[in-house]
Amino acid sequence: MRINTRLAERLKKINPSSTLALTSKAKRLKSEGKDIISLAAGEPDFDTPDFIKDAGILAIKSGFTKYTPTTGTPDLKRVISEKFKKDNLLEYRPEQIVVSCGAKHSIFNALMVLLDRGDEVLIPNPYWVSYPEMVNLCEATPCFIKTQKINNFKLTAEDIETYSGRKTKLLILNSPANPTGSVYSQDELKAIAQICAKKKIFVLSDEIYEKIIYDNLRHVSIGSLGSDIYDLTITVNGVSKSYSMTGWRIGYLGAPADISESISKLQDHSTSCPSSISQKAALAALSSPGEVTKQMCLEFQARRDHIMARLSRMPALSFIVPQGAFYIFCDITKTKLDSATFANRLLEETGVVVIPGGAFGRDDYVRMSFATSIDQIDKSIDKLEAWLKKI
Repeated sequence: MRINTRLAERLKKINPSSTLALTSKAKRLKSEGKDIISLAAGEPDFDTPDFIKDAGILAIKSGFTKYTPTTGTPDLKRVISEKFKKDNLLEYRPEQIVVSCGAKHSIFNALMVLLDRGDEVLIPNPYWVSYPEMVNLCEATPCFIKTQKINNFKLTAEDIETYSGRKTKLLILNSPANPTGSVYSQDELKAIAQICAKKKIFVLSDEIYEKIIYDNLRHVSIGSLGSDIYDLTITVNGVSKSYSMTGWRIGYLGAPADISESISKLQDHSTSCPSSISQKAALAALSSPGEVTKQMCLEFQARRDHIMARLSRMPALSFIVPQGAFYIFCDITKTKLDSATFANRLLEETGVVVIPGGAFGRDDYVRMSFATSIDQIDKSIDKLEAWLKKI
């Protein structure tokens, strides 16, 4: 006889978030009066631009506060379709687009409609913390591919050839990447596209950091590299990072029609539509010339260069140059500490918060965010430098 349990079996595979545990600890220490400086932020520190906030306020005042179509308002989907064509060379008709409650929601929706129990998903390591957990929730199997520092932690076509098998259903690709800041070139993506098309492996392309890219590099969407890979690609994006709209919770995806239709059915019976007010704000953001985003990117690049200059003087740490996003992934091997011990001791002894690399699959690294002011960066790096000399 089967014994009933209180919770679903699938939840046994889900790991608690070590990042949330550490940030909760930091909040507790701050409430106790300790001076806490965070290099943990996964969001821009800039306020949402006024013209976007004004669009949200106008939506409220004009009564645009009811349900919208499940997959988003026609106006917003039209603008997203135009954005895909202009910025990404991707032809997604409005009916191929689904607007959701953040890019994370878009990713989860795509995985839910594509994956069955027993399917395998290729995930380059290091990875964003939620990728494997979402795959586990879908009762599929994460298959990690350990990438190399010498290659800027980027996956290669040869890696896919080596690690894929008959059960491989999908590859998760993130460029610019969290936590490493790596950006894939067009040639690298072409090679990956060719092998995925040959093996009929779907690609979930997470492009949420697309507009935060440095050194005159160009973002390339893998789905734009030919009809074969286009038919296998789900392109995910959103307004959270590019327009400093994390709390507005608007993400979106473009996909082949059969996949977007299935995602629409799923969203019909899960969340229904995203916030009507936030959709109006996103419409204003995506209809703008993008100058705000360009200015944010320039400021992030200045901060990146500053924190790299400071960290490069510390013999105990090393890193690759982040080409995008707003994180720097630091090798802590020389400290002989694992990432959780490093992060917890740094917090307790100095009040500086960094994220353990173990959460991203690399226990010999920690992630630092430069989505904060140069003054705060300097204060935290001063404390880090002094602490490293002591240990």
